[in-house]
Parts: sequence; structure tokens; C-alpha cells
Amino acid sequence: MQSFINHYGYFGLFGLSVLSSACLPIPSEVAYGFAGALCTTALTAHAQFSIWGVIAVGTIGSLVGAVIAYEVGRSAGRTIVDRWGKWLLLTHHDLDAAERWFEKYGAASVLVGRVLPVVRSFISVPAGLAEMKRGRFAVLTTIGSAVWVALLAGLGYAAGKNWQHVSKDFHVAEYPIIIVIVLLLVAGLWHRIRTVRRHNAS
Repeated sequence: MQSFINHYGYFGLFGLSVLSSACLPIPSEVAYGFAGALCTTALTAHAQFSIWGVIAVGTIGSLVGAVIAYEVGRSAGRTIVDRWGKWLLLTHHDLDAAERWFEKYGAASVLVGRVLPVVRSFISVPAGLAEMKRGRFAVLTTIGSAVWVALLAGLGYAAGKNWQHVSKDFHVAEYPIIIVIVLLLVAGLWHRIRTVRRHNAS
């Protein structure tokens, strides 16, 4: 992640921002934090980014990715379930539940969801399914994304020369975290398979 951003600069950061908001598991926390650190002269002789540039690029990229996910949910959500639902472990019951949840929490879910890890990558799909007004979706997504990017970039900027130390500490902690995540994913996948089979049978 860090090598990619180092090599491609703002273009790399923009690409990662788009992917992380389009339902792909890209660790935006690392991307924006590292980009924030590169706004200082602690890691290189000259600052590679400006903090405002990082916030602008990250926010725009997040909006683009979110719009892609929104349009997929709005135009093809149920078609995708009809064709590939059994492979994606999705049913129309799941879509109905997502729409009900979105109708209950509405716009607040988009705004708050943009600053929640994992949730921020997927919140656009139910917004599209519920056919939330595009203008309202774009405004709330932009605000939430700007807050998220600014927070992480600011933390990276504050870390400055200590970024490498922070990064090493993260690597030490990542193995037990990965083990826990894998176990949870296996348990969740097994439960999901059983749920989908039950709904398909009925």
C-alpha cells in the first residue's frame, strides 16, 4: 500500500479511494494515514503531498467509488441477485431487509456510514436500492468522506517521523487480528450459506 502511494502519488491515492468506496476491501486507514505522513518532511527530504491535496483527492475518489456502488445497487441490485445470488450468497430477502433498514435510518445512515470502517465501503449499495435522491446522496457522501479522510490524514500528519514506528507496531499486532478475522469470516460464511439455503428451499 505504501509503495503504491509512493510510486503513483495522487493518482494512486485517487485510485485506492475509488476502490475502497466501491465495495472492495482496501484499507483506507493505512492509505490516508500514510499520505498524511508524506505531507511532512519526516519521511522524505521534501513533502510529497499537501494535507489539503490529500483531503481533496481522497474525498473526490471516495465520492466516485460511492457513486459507482450506488448506481449498481439502484440499476442492477435485484438483477445481480437473480443471476448470481446463489454464488454471492445473497437473496431477495437480504435486499428487502437492506431497504427496510435504509428507510428506517435514511440519510443519517449515509452520513454516519461514511466514517465507519467496513460499513463505509458498502453503505452506497442500499442507498441505491432504496433509490435515494442522487443529489442528496452525493452531498452527504462528500461530507462524510471529507471528515473520514481529514481525520486519518491528520493523524498521519501528526505522527510524522513516528509513522514508521506506528507502522511497525501495526505489523506486530496484525497477525492475531488476522487470525480473529479469519475465524469470524469462516463462522459468518457458514451461517450465511445455511441461511441462503434455507431461503432458497422455502
